[in-house]
Amino acid sequence: MSQEIQLLRAIAEGDRRAFRELYALYNRKVYNTALSYAQKETDAEEITQDVFTKIFRHAASFKGASSVSTWVYRITVNTCLNYIKKKKRMAFLTFGSTIDHPPDFDHPGILLEKKENAAILFKAIDTLPDNQKTAFILSFVEELPRQEVADIMELSLKAVESLLQRAKNNLRIKLEKQYPNRRKKG
Repeated sequence: MSQEIQLLRAIAEGDRRAFRELYALYNRKVYNTALSYAQKETDAEEITQDVFTKIFRHAASFKGASSVSTWVYRITVNTCLNYIKKKKRMAFLTFGSTIDHPPDFDHPGILLEKKENAAILFKAIDTLPDNQKTAFILSFVEELPRQEVADIMELSLKAVESLLQRAKNNLRIKLEKQYPNRRKKG
């Protein structure tokens, strides 16, 4: 039995030390994934807190059908998608236009000299359908192996590859339309 499964079993029994250990293993991954979706640090922090609350509450429900990492990412992705939908509903109900504002965040995995391009790319990623956005973020931002992305999304590897192809094509079209004179450097 892996260390992570032992931690989950201990968490299910209320062991806070085990919870802190699991948190230390996954907090950066969860936060970075949340930041890729939410594109705002305060939202990413709130999502991260929600994810770990769910992990603590539902540790006993882990059946071992996937790896702990896959299970944590699945909770993270679902929490991100639900958070964004809720936020969009609230903006609509309050007649706000927060959805149209450009992303205001610094993703920790992006070098300083590439921040402008990253902001443009993340704005375009945000317009993708949820399944394409998820496949793209997990594959290209989080750099997870394609099979793990398939496991997290509960899809076949072929379906994930298809989603990635469509996502790349959609991004290319959106970026070329928005920035027709921008040429690829290098």
